[in-house]
Amino acid sequence: MSAFSANRRRILSLWLPRLPIDRIKRKAFSDEAREQNSHDTNGALPLPLAGEGWGGGAAASQTVRVERVSSARIASPQAEEMQRDTPTVVVAKQNNALQIYALDDLAARSGLEIGLPLANARAICPELTVFDADPVADAKTLGDIADWCDRFTPLVALDPPHGLYLDITGCAHLFGGERALLQTLCGALTRRGFVVSAGIAGTSICARTMTRHVSGKIIADGEEADAVGPLPVAALGADTAITSGLRRAGLKTIGDVAARARHEITARFGASFTVLLEHALGQGDAPISPRKPLPDYIVEKRFPEPVATDNVIVMNLSALASTLVTAMDKQGKGARRLEASFFRTDGAVRTILVDTGRPVTKPEVIDRLFRERLDALNDPLDPGFGFDLIRLSASRTEIVVQQQRDLDANIHDNDELAALIDRIAARIGGKRVVVHLPQDTHIPERAVLAVSAQHHLAAATQAAWPERIASEPPLRPLRLFEKPEPIKVPFASVPDGPPHQFTWRRVTHAVVRVEGPERIAMEWWKQNGEALTRDYFRIEDAEGRRFWVYRDGLYEGEQAEQEGEPVPPKWFVHGLFA
Repeated sequence: MSAFSANRRRILSLWLPRLPIDRIKRKAFSDEAREQNSHDTNGALPLPLAGEGWGGGAAASQTVRVERVSSARIASPQAEEMQRDTPTVVVAKQNNALQIYALDDLAARSGLEIGLPLANARAICPELTVFDADPVADAKTLGDIADWCDRFTPLVALDPPHGLYLDITGCAHLFGGERALLQTLCGALTRRGFVVSAGIAGTSICARTMTRHVSGKIIADGEEADAVGPLPVAALGADTAITSGLRRAGLKTIGDVAARARHEITARFGASFTVLLEHALGQGDAPISPRKPLPDYIVEKRFPEPVATDNVIVMNLSALASTLVTAMDKQGKGARRLEASFFRTDGAVRTILVDTGRPVTKPEVIDRLFRERLDALNDPLDPGFGFDLIRLSASRTEIVVQQQRDLDANIHDNDELAALIDRIAARIGGKRVVVHLPQDTHIPERAVLAVSAQHHLAAATQAAWPERIASEPPLRPLRLFEKPEPIKVPFASVPDGPPHQFTWRRVTHAVVRVEGPERIAMEWWKQNGEALTRDYFRIEDAEGRRFWVYRDGLYEGEQAEQEGEPVPPKWFVHGLFA
């Protein structure tokens, strides 16, 4: 399938109001989750084990502490300190005081609320389990959930700190309609231990406003104003100062604010709040920012029963490659970047990327590249309880230029070389397969640029290198050091002569033959005058080894003086000849 067809926009807003609490509880009860996974799932998607998906691993929160106020005891989150019948809160430091950041149902029924100082909470509820907030772990968990939500739509955006946007335009019918999609998504997250509130509307702000007070609401186009009108102004998510100002003005609901003239609202509370209000009323909308760009082509396979064997996985990936190539071929395009996503039943998502040097138009090539990539994985593709969805997408495509291949042997050679580079890159990584391009500079260490072979093969084959003079020794060494190494030169001919001997790596070398100097001035327009002129020499020692050494700076004019005496220049070895 290619780009989504034009359709009325529909946005699903997902809110996890108690994400910090739910994440910590899932981690604390990992043993119970393991038992549930292995014995009884009742047809539901199983809970991920600790350390598997959705930020539940042992490293997800390194700074968490558990504090039982009644016994003044501190323990690890993995211990049995966290009881189901004990109110639990997460605290964060705000305004130089510890305040409640998140709380569970028991804490809410005990009279606690978000923003309440911890000291007051202890007075209200002595039996209290307290955890430190960990925004990094919460963001990791939210990102894992967003990856899982890619199974419904590739357009998933973050709504920090605990929310997501899903653009389900044109794809809800694949899941039985908007109501069925909403129930599937919320049911799966609820079974995984998350408290969820979700809603669907024509604008992201309207959907978000509804989820903050009502869950499971679907707003039809044109009914946004009637739906959000009875809600309190706090549901808009505006700044606290604006919300307080609206209440002082007697505007307690969104409908009260909408009834006032727009210029009055703008003059009192600013243009940004007016825009927010209009979006909530369905009178405008702002685009969401998906976490990942929309691929050019997507094909996927859903399984009624999870698949776990390598043969079945590879077979289905090959079938998807054929379907993808057929779709691209209709528009004369080939894939330059391919992405295979494997959705496990426990919520974990594994993604494998493959880049190609030229547009790929054959399914067997795609199949071979992914086989190479799968075989080379350091962390094998663990299916866990199995994959229920495999997706193959072409995130980068190019138009295929038709060439005459029967008469030109060079085209065949280039194709075979590009295919070889792709296979090697799929196995060891694209950054490790490089070609070198000449650069317009005399500085030796900058004369060659190493670039990716997959993306610069054509430029490398057409690059013009300086020709070597026949019957003459090479002017540059075969091995050039990445960083010149210092050598000790006790004495040398002045002002432009070579060293008579030098010490490199604690070995003294006597010089018997010399060629040079070759003077190379630095690029003053790039160096701000700080780099010194170099005099290079091709040197051969008594044992026949040849070195490329240089003196950094001239004896006169460039070297500064210290206490009336000239500073001796420094010598370096920059490379070795064969």
